Amino acid sequence: MPRSREAACRPARGLGLAVCILIFMTSTGSARTQDIPAAGSPLPNGHPAETQPSPAPVIPPPAPSFSVSATREVLVAALGFLEPRTLEAHSARDFCIWGLDGLTAIDPTLSVTETHPAPPTPLASAPSTAVAAEKASDASAQSPSVLTVLQGQTVIFSQPVPPADSNGAWAELVTAAMQAAWKQSSTLRDAGPDALLQGFFDELFNHLDPYSRYLAPAPALSDRTRRSGDTGTVGLTLGQSGRKIVIAAVNANGPAWEAGVDTGEHLVSVNGRTTHGQDAATVQSWLEGDNHTSITLGISSRGHRTTTVRLERTQVPPETVFASSDGPFTLLRVASFSTQTAEEVSQFLDQVVDDPTQTAPSTTSPGKKAAGIIIDLRGDRGGVLQQAVTTAALLLDHGVAVTTHGRNPLANHIWAVQGGDMTNGTPVVILVDGRTASAAEILASALADHRRAVVIGSETLGKGLVQVIGQMPNRGELFVTWSRNQAPLGWPIQGLGVMPQICTSLGTDSLQAQLAALREGHTLQGEAIQMARAARYPVPVAKILEIRKHCPAAIGSDSDMEAARALLSSPAAYRAALESVPDENSAPLH
Repeated sequence: MPRSREAACRPARGLGLAVCILIFMTSTGSARTQDIPAAGSPLPNGHPAETQPSPAPVIPPPAPSFSVSATREVLVAALGFLEPRTLEAHSARDFCIWGLDGLTAIDPTLSVTETHPAPPTPLASAPSTAVAAEKASDASAQSPSVLTVLQGQTVIFSQPVPPADSNGAWAELVTAAMQAAWKQSSTLRDAGPDALLQGFFDELFNHLDPYSRYLAPAPALSDRTRRSGDTGTVGLTLGQSGRKIVIAAVNANGPAWEAGVDTGEHLVSVNGRTTHGQDAATVQSWLEGDNHTSITLGISSRGHRTTTVRLERTQVPPETVFASSDGPFTLLRVASFSTQTAEEVSQFLDQVVDDPTQTAPSTTSPGKKAAGIIIDLRGDRGGVLQQAVTTAALLLDHGVAVTTHGRNPLANHIWAVQGGDMTNGTPVVILVDGRTASAAEILASALADHRRAVVIGSETLGKGLVQVIGQMPNRGELFVTWSRNQAPLGWPIQGLGVMPQICTSLGTDSLQAQLAALREGHTLQGEAIQMARAARYPVPVAKILEIRKHCPAAIGSDSDMEAARALLSSPAAYRAALESVPDENSAPLH
């Protein structure tokens, strides 16, 4: 059985606002009907009417309405969720003033302003007049500002603003402003009530970071289903050959794989229903159903009778790891980090340890090393942070994989791993490019900073922010950035990305010079690597650009694999590349 290992790390505590309120919204409307003469009664020309069925009156669908209570509940929940979690402190006033610009985004004739009372101008310079003016100025300073919504030059809403940190009062104010705008603007009514909230949050998050966002109820439901995999299936991908349905792929995480179903076989029936003449998409939908329900498949292969396979539908995470051989080296392509990625990597690493040659069953001693492992993270946009940490634990004896830092105490974590390198120190190369992001950057930086792997490619994307999800009363969701990722040697991933030890984006001549230098025991990337590892938050944009220009972000190419093969074929070059990263004792965490 393949081995797996969980990282000895404590996951972040789940945070979310799950207030489920069922709201029934009703609207009234009038429908015009036309009087139809009764059967047999005379028509206007004097002839009797023919007996015929009366057409049903056409009733238009009710127009969408603006729900004051539902909007207020969402805003109260959102402000309460945002205030303690955003990376920088902001008040309810900040969030709401930003968000109300969403009205203008939908209807440009609308504008929102916050005005402060102006002190009166003194008419004379007499001492008594000056004292009176000063008192009036003080009174004006204590008067609240006024929030005004205009349509063109017409004021359609005006109300004093509440204290900056009063979430409930600001939610009331914004709801009232939206309601007034809704009544006056046909453009808003055409857009619908969901568009008001979407516009509010879009404008709010424009002032924060690129990754915080709001999902309305419908897309939020789809996203939750994707994350949790509520729909059960068996892990088969189907294709078509003439009028027959062919099994094109079998997901190693699904029950069909465990039952021995193989690619190339024909799917003859599903629950006794023939698949002959059906299209692949239709039959694919037959495979899906509620979790833990049973399904019976009729499977046939050439030259064999149809066999019946009984399976239980289950949540099947998508396959994210794909293994192949490249000469004496094992190549693991990691497409993303889902809930099963570390387990998939563990299974393949187990095979590498059991069969280091990759060509025959192992006859070597248990401590034998494989020739080398290449982990391809090019184009990997990330995914589940914990899976990156657990994957790092498979290759590290111990140490910190990443630390997260935020304003909220619950966002601060040290993700430490221990347990032992299951590959017995097999040389590891990681391929990255300008699309490598998030969890993939965590894995690359963890292994490079601990001198466990050599990173080859170009600067990565630099997505080092973590989002927490809050569920709103309307079943929409807020994704709010609440922490920053920091690599083991203390540098921030956000903006900087991962600086590779071997840069392939500078051209062929540069790459060959780098490899030649490494074979002689020194590196040409040393200055860039030292600059990147010495950076500390906050890093000015100019400094980030200065560092990244040493290995510009680029799309991966064949030169990445060529460099990996060359490096793994030279123990001296591999060792020099590892040691180009500062030792952890000379680069403390903080």
